Order: sequence, then C-alpha cells, then structure tokens
Amino acid sequence: MKPAPQDAYGLILDAIDNGTYQPGDRLVENELAERFGVSRTPIREALQRLETQSLLTRDGRSLIVASLDHNQLAELYAVRAELEGLAARLAAKHASEEEVRVLRQMVEEDRALLNDPAALSRANRRFHKQVHLASHNRYLVQQLDLVHRSMALLATTSLAVEGRGEDALAEHESIVSAIGAGDGDAAYEALRAHISKAFETRLKHDSGRDPAL
Repeated sequence: MKPAPQDAYGLILDAIDNGTYQPGDRLVENELAERFGVSRTPIREALQRLETQSLLTRDGRSLIVASLDHNQLAELYAVRAELEGLAARLAAKHASEEEVRVLRQMVEEDRALLNDPAALSRANRRFHKQVHLASHNRYLVQQLDLVHRSMALLATTSLAVEGRGEDALAEHESIVSAIGAGDGDAAYEALRAHISKAFETRLKHDSGRDPAL
C-alpha cells in the first residue's frame, strides 16, 4: 500500500534522521516521489516546509540537506540544554508513577544496546522524548520537537565515541532518579549536565582529538 500524501514530510524527515540523506546530499523531487511512492505535489510541499524549517538549504537551484557550522551547533546545544532542563524540572513535578517507571525501564533496556551506537542513538531519542512528554507541557514539547529535528542534521552520534554510551546511560539514570524523587532542581541540573557532556564529546570527536584527553 502506498503511503498517504500527507506522509511525504514525515518520510523525508525520517530519511534525514536515519542517515539515508546526510548533510550536503541533494534532494530531487522526482527521485523522492519514486523512492517513497508518493506523487510529486506532496513531495514539493514537504520540501518547501523543510526548507522553511532550515533543514534544507539552496545550492544554486538545488535543495540540499543543510549542515550546521560550529556556531550553529553551539547555539543548538545551548537552546537544547535549557529546554530539556526545563522539561526535566517540570517532569519532576508532573510525571506520573507510571511515566517514571517507563523511564527507568528504558534505561535498563538500553544497556543491551551499548555495542550498537545506531540503535542506542534511536533509544536515546525515545528516552528524551519520554522526558519531554512527562513535562506535561504541550508548548515545550512542540519547541523540543523543532530542536530535535535540527539534531537530525548531525551526520554522526556522540554515542559512537568509545565509553560515551555507558556514561550517557549513567547520566540518564541520574535524571530519572531526580525526576522520580520530585526534585526539580536536581533534574534540571542533571539533564543540562548530560547535554553539556554530549556537546563536549561531539566537539572533541569532530576536532579529531581523543575524547579522553
């Protein structure tokens, strides 16, 4: 069964998110229509929407997947740290017992993925999304969705760096403990520190330095 036309945006976004299309790749309307089995009109509309969201950029007459320079990356992580920290603070106040249990289960189950950075990266996004939802603030969730769409422009995951997966799960555990304890300040600080460490790891990895140094 062919995807519904309204799915064109999501299909292209998922393809960017999973690395099928990476920063610098050119997106051609008729090729996308053929790949996804969707007519060209919804593909064209989806491309326009992605360009408006700065996920695509112009290279002459072509649309390519955007990339982030150093300043954009720093700006993105700064906003992400503050918004995710706020989500954790609100989750500590509003999360149900069931939501906290789900977060704990995620951390435990994700330990089985430590040798698979790609799978761990997907699990990491699910964990963060669950924290966002546990904030019970729809406007914050919407803004974080936009931030995480921009994260799809990063061609690699910091979780691929040796040892980062174990550290990230330990940080997730601290975040969940603070949320479960209803300690908003601790949850905020734990999540901000987690994002800061991820950014630091990425900077060292991208510069070619040993992250252990």
